[in-house]
Amino acid sequence: MRQINFLVIFALCLVLALFSLENTTPVAIQVVGGVQVEAPLSIELICAMGLGGVLAWMFSIWARLLGYLSSRRVVSQIQTKEQRIQELQQDVERYKVELEEQQLPALSAAESVKEGS
Repeated sequence: MRQINFLVIFALCLVLALFSLENTTPVAIQVVGGVQVEAPLSIELICAMGLGGVLAWMFSIWARLLGYLSSRRVVSQIQTKEQRIQELQQDVERYKVELEEQQLPALSAAESVKEGS
């Protein structure tokens, strides 16, 4: 995959270099009303590509940050649910012990009635 990325970037830079050698004529670009920039077409296109690359990089960082925050929220919810499950399991165990203790005296009373007959 690295070789493919290298070839794509190399080809793009080669095309950009050849394009800039052929287009050295100054061109005026109106950025905002009243603001005009005059520079060779190749320089302006290189700047536009650089700005596009920076904006794409910033967008990827923003998307990664949102993904990280989302995954933290999910992990927090999972931990909360696991803690609640542990608490419920402890309650079930405690209720089982209480139920067994209540049944044992009833059984011993029934046995003593049998022995007395």
